[in-house]
Amino acid sequence: MKRTIRTTVLTVGALIAALGLPAGTAHADTTPRIDLRVLVVSDGGPSTDAIAAELAAAGTPYTEIDLTQAGRTVIDAGFLADTVDGRPRARFQAVVLPNDNPFPAGSAEMAALVTYEQTYDVPQVDAYTYARPEAGLQYPVYGGYSGSIDGAQAEVTAAGRSGPFGYLDGAVPFEDNDPAIGESYAYLSKPVAGADFTSYVEAAIPGQPTRGSLVGEYRHDGRRELVVTFVYNQYQQQFRLLARGIVEWMTGGVHLGASRNYFAVHVDDVFAADDRWNSALNCTPGDVDCTDPNATPDPIRMTAADVDHAVSWQNNKDFTLDFAYNAAGTVDQRQDNNGVDQLADRLIAERGEFRWINHTYSHPFLGCVQDTSVVPWKCATNADGSTRWVSRNEISDEIATNRVWGQSAGLPLHNDELVTGEHSGMKVLPQQPQDNPNLALALADNGIAWLGSDNSREPAQRQVGPATTVPRYPMNVFYNAGRAAEQVDEYNWIYTSRAQGGSGICEDNPATTTCLASPLDTTTGYENHIVPLETRIALGHVLANDPKPHFIHQSNLAEDRIAYPVLGGVLDGYEALFTEDTPVVNLRMKDIGAELQRRADWRTALEAGQVTAYRVGDTVTVEAPDGLAVTATLPTGTTLAGAAFGEAYAGAVSGWTPSAGAPLTLTLPDSLAAPAVTEAAAPAPVTKPAPDTRVPAGVTERVPHTADD
Repeated sequence: MKRTIRTTVLTVGALIAALGLPAGTAHADTTPRIDLRVLVVSDGGPSTDAIAAELAAAGTPYTEIDLTQAGRTVIDAGFLADTVDGRPRARFQAVVLPNDNPFPAGSAEMAALVTYEQTYDVPQVDAYTYARPEAGLQYPVYGGYSGSIDGAQAEVTAAGRSGPFGYLDGAVPFEDNDPAIGESYAYLSKPVAGADFTSYVEAAIPGQPTRGSLVGEYRHDGRRELVVTFVYNQYQQQFRLLARGIVEWMTGGVHLGASRNYFAVHVDDVFAADDRWNSALNCTPGDVDCTDPNATPDPIRMTAADVDHAVSWQNNKDFTLDFAYNAAGTVDQRQDNNGVDQLADRLIAERGEFRWINHTYSHPFLGCVQDTSVVPWKCATNADGSTRWVSRNEISDEIATNRVWGQSAGLPLHNDELVTGEHSGMKVLPQQPQDNPNLALALADNGIAWLGSDNSREPAQRQVGPATTVPRYPMNVFYNAGRAAEQVDEYNWIYTSRAQGGSGICEDNPATTTCLASPLDTTTGYENHIVPLETRIALGHVLANDPKPHFIHQSNLAEDRIAYPVLGGVLDGYEALFTEDTPVVNLRMKDIGAELQRRADWRTALEAGQVTAYRVGDTVTVEAPDGLAVTATLPTGTTLAGAAFGEAYAGAVSGWTPSAGAPLTLTLPDSLAAPAVTEAAAPAPVTKPAPDTRVPAGVTERVPHTADD
């Protein structure tokens, strides 16, 4: 038998006073101030955490209240709204709840939220809720479905494509990374008869010819809810695809922060050669840790034909690779071959097709002087026990000589960018726990502002003298492999047990996530296992609003050209998911560094409470410290000081604009209706508390892809 939840109803006069509105304004034409901040009410579950993570990554301000914490802030009328300079103020432009009603029966907090949403037309996101009439949907038992949807292929509906998810081509594939682990759970259902419900994302109901809603908008009682009936975490592809639309829906496309999909690939060691993995010795001859007396280096080097292939591939994909080059590779080649180097000739002839980065002249290790008499190597020491460092002059010569050679060859360089060989000079644990003190001096000598670093070692940017680091993702396509069989053989050695002939790293470190139950077939393992895995990892970075570049090596563009299936898989997979107005953003290194640095400065200012932004009618005002770059996403047609704001992306405009300390005033297009204060419905409806929902293990604890992801 259904129970009726009864709540205390405020009179209109009491409502106006409780929400902080000026007396006598119930029927006045008073346009409220809506602060550009989101209220996230969390139950500690993965779905609200995912939305909070999306807001944080984009730089969209939010306030989080954790319902599981004792002494938390109580949500009431005074917390939600007040009056500023005689104008009613809504302190949040949107509300995110764990479900359609996470509070106990008769909750005054839910009643306050309902009244607030009605009064200020503030939308609510139900991050993961049970399909039920209170959310506009039939119970799943009436022709719907409750259960796993691992590997399902959901679709954006026509309403979704013309609405908040218009940046997607249609398909929303659900992950199934491990068949042994549940990774998705959903309640698929149809709208209740007569409900004002629009489905935006649907999936087929198993065993039936009909589809059920996964994401939809429910309009009722003067409120709008985005009803999400599947669980997710911040890393899963299905959430990453829909995250932008969830934020755009809740903010009406007017919010601080921005999100784009980035992909950049650095190819290291161009002009040089990379030593090949030796399948018999299980090491790489020429490497300091390969001490077998039978170890003879076997170099892998691109050819002129590989350059032609790279140019053709780029043109086909509308993508530009970044070539990090070592000029000594071609100087030595010419000395050994009567002045002939067909690779260098072709690269120089096609130099304008690529971006170029100084990778030092001869790729030496620029940290401490390595003592390779032991394995693993250690830092050599002076007589007094102090560390012997590569000198300032040696480092500076490596940078300057490579630059001069590149300039003489006409390479389109940016002289303030540098990637050192092996990211050396910077600290590397455990042998070298600090930077070479001479590195910062040499960087200053050569005007280096952007220094490539290894994201697996140091994921955060930092300063090294005058330079800011740009963390780069290492791809699991090995530098010492030019052929697929070599890649698989090394992969097998690393990730199988000692009993299977492997390194035993998985036995020594159970947290390693790429462990293999058995070795991959060297003929098919690359195509069937490694390529889809690496593609999925890199695409995950692309979808996460993460501009950090990936890096591979020139050896991967030679011989079997093993990098292209992965890189092409990322770009082809992306193209199949997104519309043309949402392209991959392909930046060069210094621009990536600047983007990361702006984000860090913006995040610091937000955390310090130095940014205030609000909307009144068709005007958005942002107050920020002098010199801070402000970021926002706004509807197409928005202007700043009479000029068009931002750049077009995903059906909106977004970008950065500097603050001079005075308020920035942006004008929204006329077609965007301004919200107004309205009288809340009487009585303010409060639904029954939402039932518990199921969260499978693969959502609570992320199902990983690789050890370093």
